[in-house]
Amino acid sequence: MSTVGSESNPARIAIIGAGPAGFYAAERFFRTADLHVFVDVYDRLPTPHGLVRAGVAPDHEKIKNVTRVFDKTASNPDFRFFGNVEYGSHVSLDDLKRFYHQVYFSTGAQVDRRLGIPGENLPRSHSATEFVAWYNGHPDYRDLEFDLSQEQVAIIGMGNVAVDVARILAKTVDELAGTDITDYALEALAESKVKDIFMIGRRGPAQTAFTTPEIKEMGELADASTVVLADEFELDPVSAAALEESPDRMTSKKLEIMAAFVGGSLPGAKRNCHLRFLLSPTELIAGNDGGVSSMRLVRNRLELQDGGRIGCTPTETEIELPVGLVFRSVGYRGVALPGLPFNDSWGVVRNEFGRVVDDSGNTCVGCYVGGWIKRGPTGVIGTNKPDAFETVDLMIEDLSAGKHFDPESTDSESIQSFVHDRQPHLISYDDWLQIDAAERTAGESRDRPRVKFTSVEEMLEVLERD
Repeated sequence: MSTVGSESNPARIAIIGAGPAGFYAAERFFRTADLHVFVDVYDRLPTPHGLVRAGVAPDHEKIKNVTRVFDKTASNPDFRFFGNVEYGSHVSLDDLKRFYHQVYFSTGAQVDRRLGIPGENLPRSHSATEFVAWYNGHPDYRDLEFDLSQEQVAIIGMGNVAVDVARILAKTVDELAGTDITDYALEALAESKVKDIFMIGRRGPAQTAFTTPEIKEMGELADASTVVLADEFELDPVSAAALEESPDRMTSKKLEIMAAFVGGSLPGAKRNCHLRFLLSPTELIAGNDGGVSSMRLVRNRLELQDGGRIGCTPTETEIELPVGLVFRSVGYRGVALPGLPFNDSWGVVRNEFGRVVDDSGNTCVGCYVGGWIKRGPTGVIGTNKPDAFETVDLMIEDLSAGKHFDPESTDSESIQSFVHDRQPHLISYDDWLQIDAAERTAGESRDRPRVKFTSVEEMLEVLERD
């Protein structure tokens, strides 16, 4: 038989996860000269595009334009989307081996990391993941409630997600009304009593993880002031020496922006967002109602550690901050996938450059990973492109070498029939485009990009399915 991937023997590839890493992988396959391939993309949600839809802040509409590239990939006649189909529930790895030569997993990092401190599970203590998914209309999170009657809120973390949460809490309803934020979130934020938002970083201003555009936006809010304390902003000797030895333009730019926040970016504003540095939470304290009422923190000191890394060491100084609502934003981790070896310490599927390997380092033929489940939760949307290309290039190499599954059938209709039997309510890409058009039409009359459907049932109703 001819080599898999030839015109007479096309390759059949399954991609699990319809986020950027999945679409970039499909793009790479289709752009490879002399490769004949069919790509089926599965996602447990009816909607594709992953965190572009459910994670990107609603007031960052331009970032979401990347979906036009994904739509172009999906228009390839050799592309199919099986939405509302969950790996591990509707289909298994053994099922996929029956129909595909290779399987590429790009399921992301689905859960948040914990703080590991007393009181973390108290009412009004949440992960930023939950809040972001809630205001973005993720079906799994639409019914959550957040007590926005609290006047003081803390966000633990100094990354872009932490800034997104702070910005959404700080913005006026008018600033959010023209975005695709969900109606229920907009209504809740309209009644918000939040006055002070504290972003807490365990290290100093030179070690913040947010990007320059994100922090710049915090100085452009209509009725919220971003505040930095002069004594916490002053660079410690270790950070100053590191910057002098290895100048970094991005860090310097961020410091320049934050310097303008000393004393407040907009004095007299309705809300204040306080950037606090060199503090680590040690305990969340319950009030009379059983929910969070304050947070105990320890002051840190920066020191040069092994390998030249700047780390923080707790001092004996403690403070207590009165806050009634807490969001932790200290990173994400992947979830183990049935049938694949998992590195629990790193929160990723065990792999070498995208090839899945077992605990002994032996290659698991036919299985590959890309995106956050491959490398961990690092980078921005565009980072997934070279990451996906790296894995797909190895997949193509393995196809040529005959290292792949030996499926019983790669017939398109047989796969369609099998998946439909397992999940009668599967969603095709044409179905998604119909849902997408309905959301956009609903948004037109309200001068919004779209009005999102936030439940699977609503989406099926658009398609006139029971």
